[in-house]
Amino acid sequence: MSHTPTPDSAAPHDGSGFDAHAVEAKWQQRWEQADPFKAGGAEDTRPRKYVLAMFPYPSGDLHMGHAENYLYSDIVARFWRHRGYNVLNPIGWDSFGLPAENAAIKRGADPREWTYDNIAQQKSGFRSYGVSFDWNRVLHTSDPDYYQWNQWLFQRLHERGLAYRKDASVNWDPVDQTVLANEQVLPDGTSERSGAVVVKKKLEQWYFKITDYADRLLDDLNQLEGRWPQKVIRMQRNWIGRSVGADIDFEIEGHPEKVTVFSTRPDTLHGATFFVVAPDSDLAADLAAGASPEVQAAFAEYVESVGRQTEIERQATDRPKTGVFLERYAVNPANGERLPVWAADYVLADYGHGAVMAVPAHDQRDLDFARAFDLPVKVVVDTTAPITGAMPVIELDDDGNPIDPLADDPSLDDIDPARTGVALAGEGRMVNSGSLDGLSKRNAIARMIDELEAKGSGRASKSYRLRDWLISRQRFWGTPIPMIHTDDGRIVPVPGDQLPLVLPDAAGLDLAPKGTSPLGAATDWVQTVDPETGRPARRDPDTMDTFVDSSWYFLRFLSPGDPNEAFSSAEAMKWAPVDFYIGGVEHAILHLLYARFITKVLYDMGLVDFTEPFSSLINQGMIILGGTKMSKSKGNLVVFQDELDAHGADALRVALAFAGPVEDDKDWNDVSTTGAQKFLSRAWRVAKDVASERDVVWKDGDPALRRITHRLLADAPTLVEQTKFNVVVARLMELVNATRKVIDTGAGAADPAVREAAEATAMILDLFAPHTAEEMWETLGYEPFVGLVTWRTADPTLLVEDSVTAVVQINGKVRATLEVPARIEPDALEKLAREDARVIRALGDMTITRAVVRAPKVVSFSAN
Repeated sequence: MSHTPTPDSAAPHDGSGFDAHAVEAKWQQRWEQADPFKAGGAEDTRPRKYVLAMFPYPSGDLHMGHAENYLYSDIVARFWRHRGYNVLNPIGWDSFGLPAENAAIKRGADPREWTYDNIAQQKSGFRSYGVSFDWNRVLHTSDPDYYQWNQWLFQRLHERGLAYRKDASVNWDPVDQTVLANEQVLPDGTSERSGAVVVKKKLEQWYFKITDYADRLLDDLNQLEGRWPQKVIRMQRNWIGRSVGADIDFEIEGHPEKVTVFSTRPDTLHGATFFVVAPDSDLAADLAAGASPEVQAAFAEYVESVGRQTEIERQATDRPKTGVFLERYAVNPANGERLPVWAADYVLADYGHGAVMAVPAHDQRDLDFARAFDLPVKVVVDTTAPITGAMPVIELDDDGNPIDPLADDPSLDDIDPARTGVALAGEGRMVNSGSLDGLSKRNAIARMIDELEAKGSGRASKSYRLRDWLISRQRFWGTPIPMIHTDDGRIVPVPGDQLPLVLPDAAGLDLAPKGTSPLGAATDWVQTVDPETGRPARRDPDTMDTFVDSSWYFLRFLSPGDPNEAFSSAEAMKWAPVDFYIGGVEHAILHLLYARFITKVLYDMGLVDFTEPFSSLINQGMIILGGTKMSKSKGNLVVFQDELDAHGADALRVALAFAGPVEDDKDWNDVSTTGAQKFLSRAWRVAKDVASERDVVWKDGDPALRRITHRLLADAPTLVEQTKFNVVVARLMELVNATRKVIDTGAGAADPAVREAAEATAMILDLFAPHTAEEMWETLGYEPFVGLVTWRTADPTLLVEDSVTAVVQINGKVRATLEVPARIEPDALEKLAREDARVIRALGDMTITRAVVRAPKVVSFSAN
């Protein structure tokens, strides 16, 4: 699907003769014909760079978030081509998922039709935007020749014990009628997809055992320090959430098996006065089954009420504590005391082992529960006792008598939690704990673990916030799970020679969510035979979480369409891992964590020689409007295609690149496509006005202009690698203005420095405005393509500066440039910046709250 601007939508010419739409159409056609951005093959001896933007979901036309994301990835790709690298910059579509299925339900159509129509529309948009993709490596995750390898990957994980099926309490989206992974439930307990309040439901589901890799996923983050945003690394660490402590085995009277609990504070075991199990756990049901009819009835009613609560509600600290005594007792392995067993909603079935030893004196939730049900509270850590062996300094009063340094401190009796209602959570010395008395926390933990191991009642252990990855989905538009359920209860893989297991035609299927997969109703599809016995069997009716699709797609780009293997290990050794991965911070946990996990599995299988998929991560901010997120439903949407029609692709690209730092949110009200359009017209006129020949001797040109040109050639690579794209654009504007000044009022258009500056402008402008840059390059007398020209080397003799250009930023946005002495003092530079008319105008009513001055190059103001 193509889009041709109407005459009314054509970008204005401003009298220069520069027609943005005509220029863009011309070069898009030439790029499509010549395919200049195709990655080099085995014969290409250049060093390699793999640049990848997170691939889009085909939900409709491209939007401003796409415009920003793929601009940044294109800047990086184009830059490394100029630096002499063989660059791989592919594109694909994450084309399975709920939006397509929901749209199909609404329209009564096959989700394939909606999906591939949108892909065609977005593909046209990308071409119009001038993104330098290698169009030979396109993939769609909804193509059978892609999801065949999802199924292959599933079976490899199953062989290694990393894919398994279990009956568990899962997150259930009551609107989309499907399960959600923990990571897809927002902090407020709602679904990230539908916005519905997530409830718990018991289902038998498929999981990937990501917890087996928890330590590696956590420890390998150290490899990414300084190359991934610190915020993302912190979010991953917190999500994995490793805790170190002990597994402690409790006997429960009348229960045949010991019950294990995890505790980070095994030193407080003597302070346990009751035992709590999650009411929705199998253990609670087993224990309640042996209780009196009254307790069984109360427990059943309690479980039903708990099922109506979100995990967020259950974990809220300000809720009244509720529970049911199960008429059972656990035995404390440290002292033999009998601990009453309660079912209580503040304990979750999927945290630790779904049971906790309650130490109310030193845990606030346990204390609140104990006070609500009149259970004993036993202090085992004296938080008033010193925890170091240092001798206290004794001061004397006016009469020479020693002053007790602890005289005004509260005693342990004064802060008894049973009376105050406040748990003692600080450090101290152990009391009421037998052999642990007098020990500090660290020593007491070690001693208790030793004692538990000696008794066979416990061991040092670790626990994680991370849970195994729930991949089953009760929807149609996804990868079918390649497993067969036999009539004798076995679950066996679909034979490899029958992959891909292809989705059936959606015609005649009711895709509306009903809590079971629509595939189960496709009778002809679901019925199959047991590959071992030939007896009737059924295919698994669920599909995979679409995060499986995106967990390894970066490898499929290395050999897309290969019918014999998921990817070539030889190609992976050449290209992978991805050098630069660009996308939104909203994927900081889900997608990145799963891709890291699958990469480590593939490493263990000997298929790749690296353990992290993305060497460098670039997160961009959002494009907002009037301080709020753009939304079609709110009517505050800037339409991508409308901007292309009004101003052209290059003007939009330059405006976004200039709007502010990559990682910051950018308000569309501060994005000036009109200003960018005028700048591009000025740049083109410079090239058009050059009056010297290509073989002119540059060193004979205007020295001042040559210094500006060569400083930019020298500085731009570092600025690009630091993703300071807005500063590079500002410096380009400065170079164009300086060149125009020489043409109009200086040495003139025939001066060699003018040609040199125009050629440098075209080459660097290619990063941001490739159509205009190509037009300039051709105007200057060169054959296409400027996008493949090697970066010009700066002359070091021209970098010795008498004066430099200082950039002035306000809240991260470049607002002015100043020509200042190279040795200017910081105070003097700040004064000049504050007094500059452009800065004063940009500040408006704002007040400068902070100034960072790095003389002589940068002045950065924070203002509000």
